[in-house]
Amino acid sequence: MPGVLICSSPAEGHVTPLLAVARGLVGAGHRVTLLTGRRFADRVRAAGADFAPLPQAVDFDDTWADSHPERAGKRGLAAMRFDLDHMFFRAAEPQYETVTALIDAHGIDVVLAEPLFLGAAPLALLPRDRRPRLMLAGIVPLPLTGPEVAPFGLGLPPRGGPLGRLRNRVLTTLVRRVVFPAQQRDLSELCRRITGRPLPGLFLDWPALADDLVQLTVPAFEYPRPGAAAPVHFIGPLARSSTGDHPLPDWWSTLDRERPVVLVTQGTAANTDFDELINPAVAALAGEDVTVVVATGGRGTPAWRAGLPGNVRTASFLPYDELLPRTALMITNGGYGGVHFALRHGVPLVVAGATEDKAEVAARVSWSGAGIGLRTNRPSARTLGAAARRVLAEPGYRRRAGVLAEQIAAADGVAALAALIEPGDPA
Repeated sequence: MPGVLICSSPAEGHVTPLLAVARGLVGAGHRVTLLTGRRFADRVRAAGADFAPLPQAVDFDDTWADSHPERAGKRGLAAMRFDLDHMFFRAAEPQYETVTALIDAHGIDVVLAEPLFLGAAPLALLPRDRRPRLMLAGIVPLPLTGPEVAPFGLGLPPRGGPLGRLRNRVLTTLVRRVVFPAQQRDLSELCRRITGRPLPGLFLDWPALADDLVQLTVPAFEYPRPGAAAPVHFIGPLARSSTGDHPLPDWWSTLDRERPVVLVTQGTAANTDFDELINPAVAALAGEDVTVVVATGGRGTPAWRAGLPGNVRTASFLPYDELLPRTALMITNGGYGGVHFALRHGVPLVVAGATEDKAEVAARVSWSGAGIGLRTNRPSARTLGAAARRVLAEPGYRRRAGVLAEQIAAADGVAALAALIEPGDPA
């Protein structure tokens, strides 16, 4: 069986879906090594894979911003540039050096990296006979620009026709030369220094250089891209959450099957400020005939819980595969994995997200018809309430979410990925 090296930035939202990939490939008989941060070592080994640590200098955790006080106060593009530079770009060269050493030491045949593991970008520019097969694991929305698709990160839906294609060309030029010129230059220069070739095209589009793009979603959730540079394989989401991961809370038996359940979450990382989403959602739904279930991600003080309305239940973490079949609506900040937990069960969404990949997730929720995307990280209670009531009242949102659930149920999952990398498959 081929040796597979999975490469992930050391953040929870990046590693968790790749642990599911690793577990599935190990179950299919592949030799799997997962390269990421040291705090994930036990979970990697529990998945049956070998663990390889990133260099200490580029290992971080989801509280990394606490050690960077200079990030405080940055918003929008300034915050995005800071995060890209400090978490991902400075890690690229040490990542590349570690990957090449592991390729030699472990007899690696396939490298499977996520899009923000930028150390794989130079690998993509090497001649095919000088490197293993390179595959990209799509743990975020497909980050490829195209004639009818705006650059990644803007959260804009596709737009065709002469005016739409002009819009997309202009925006691509602005992103490359005005919004992220330093990042474009830095990754291109790194590729030139290592391979002798500069990075072709927009730095956000580097996944198109891979041999295969393996997207952890289904076609109905992704914009069409005819003529994409690399083949795109939709295998569906892989991560699950059951009572084996998180036990049922003590209030579980009080849930009323006749009363709609609304799940509210800010995910596992961007949940330090409940005023972004959780508190406005609780306020918006306080007077509604619904049960509001808040997954706090381990945050929230006793005083905060004591002040909640009577229709609110809270837990640090929840077994989503148990809760979501009973859920009428999920309100979320737009983590790719969390949104797919909902879609697996045909649950419509309200997504409030405007940073990282969340703007793109919110845009796809709207585009797919499975819910409403709000172009902000801090929606008001009034805005959230109006969106929630609309999704609950209009059955079309649940019907579209149901279409996505059917595609997810029919997806081949990790078996499709294992088949792609079997010996004899075309490289």
